[in-house]
Amino acid sequence: MRTAILSGLLALALSGCVNMAPERAQPEVTAQLPDAFPNSENVAAYRPEAWWTAFQDPVLDALVKDALADNLDIAEASARVAQAAAQARVARSALLPAVNASADANYSNTPLAGSAFGGLAGGGGATPDRIENDSYSLGLGASYEIDLFGRARKDYAAARADAVAVEYDYRTVQLAAAAETIATYFEIVDGRRQIELTLETIDLLAERTGQTEERFRRGLTQSFELYQVQQDQRNTQASLPQREAALDDAEGRLAVLVRTYPQSMEQRLDQPLTPRLVFDEVPAGLPADLLGQRPDVAAAWARLEAARARVGARRAERFPSITLTAAPGTQAGDIGGVFDIANNWAVNLAAGLTAPIFNGGRISANIEAARASYDQAAANYARTVLTAFREANSALEDYEENRQRYQLILAQRDEARFSADLQARRFEAGVGDYVSYLDALRALYQVESSLSSAGRAVAVSRLGVHRALGGDWDADTEPNPVTLTPAPQEGNAQ
Repeated sequence: MRTAILSGLLALALSGCVNMAPERAQPEVTAQLPDAFPNSENVAAYRPEAWWTAFQDPVLDALVKDALADNLDIAEASARVAQAAAQARVARSALLPAVNASADANYSNTPLAGSAFGGLAGGGGATPDRIENDSYSLGLGASYEIDLFGRARKDYAAARADAVAVEYDYRTVQLAAAAETIATYFEIVDGRRQIELTLETIDLLAERTGQTEERFRRGLTQSFELYQVQQDQRNTQASLPQREAALDDAEGRLAVLVRTYPQSMEQRLDQPLTPRLVFDEVPAGLPADLLGQRPDVAAAWARLEAARARVGARRAERFPSITLTAAPGTQAGDIGGVFDIANNWAVNLAAGLTAPIFNGGRISANIEAARASYDQAAANYARTVLTAFREANSALEDYEENRQRYQLILAQRDEARFSADLQARRFEAGVGDYVSYLDALRALYQVESSLSSAGRAVAVSRLGVHRALGGDWDADTEPNPVTLTPAPQEGNAQ
């Protein structure tokens, strides 16, 4: 009989040496990832190590450092990492025995009358009228489920993969916080320059209006020209409050990113902001590198692995489970006796096998649900890879176009400066009029405004390249405090 039982358990163990999860595989669309970006000829390795320092702006460096350390979105994401790591440890506990300690004390005092021995009560002699009893016990309880078919291991692998995905989500939030800080900072730099140029233009138009009014009184110009100049002056004056409001809004958003208040941000920014524009090409690497660089792609892959493991765990529920229990302890009628282990020991050992026969289709439905979840994760992963490729390719193209646009406007500014200098010299030589000089100067201010916006576009588009390519960086920030335990190795008995 014992041999038959052992043979049956061996057969169950051998049948469990089958991987019940789907085979690990890339979705078809991601397996066909192109070998190169169509809009980039540079295939050098991409190493985005603290890439914002290329702007050589200590104010910006300090803001990014504070954002990575104090941003509330990052703090929330870090808490989610800790939660996911704890949930993985909860799933891992199913792989280990459960041990509990117990201590019981019981006292009873009941009348003999009315019990099975009630006929003995009241018979005289030494027969008691009541029954009094004391009992005490100490014990340990241990149970362990033999994971023959890998259900517990697959559930733990799924929880572990979920924790890894949340860790990559944390890195995605870090990247987003740094990117938002940099983009908002350049918005502030451009906003300040636009306000400065607007004030200069208002003063210029006030002088131009005075000159036109004098020319109109002398009959040297028509009323239409005077009206046009006055309208330009009023429109420029009206744009100033909007620019100031936009600047205040940007400073407020930057304050939120570094977890402070606008008043503190105004003090920190009360100095010249002079970031250096960067026009260097960004090595993009190969598109396949996106699988290792972008944290959102890595998170999608981890969630695909979690869904795959859960399919195996749900399939394993079709097969029997074996549970071993042990309950050693002591029992006695007095407190001192429970510590007399040699004479009052007790033990209870048991092994149980449970196999599902009929459960109303619950297991089959769970398998179908897990498989559908796996298909969803596969579609999400494929979409994430396609989106990553599109974003990187578009970011590279956008950066190149903004670089070219900036160079064109820079040449236009040189021409506008030459024109303004020429009109100034003509006026000083008495061969030109002052109004022409004012018009040339205003044209220069307009080009300066366009150049400021173009510079911001170059910085933001370069930022877009770094963000689209993903990756990590060497930043002077506190590491994430959560260290996840190693994932279980893929084995045969799963």
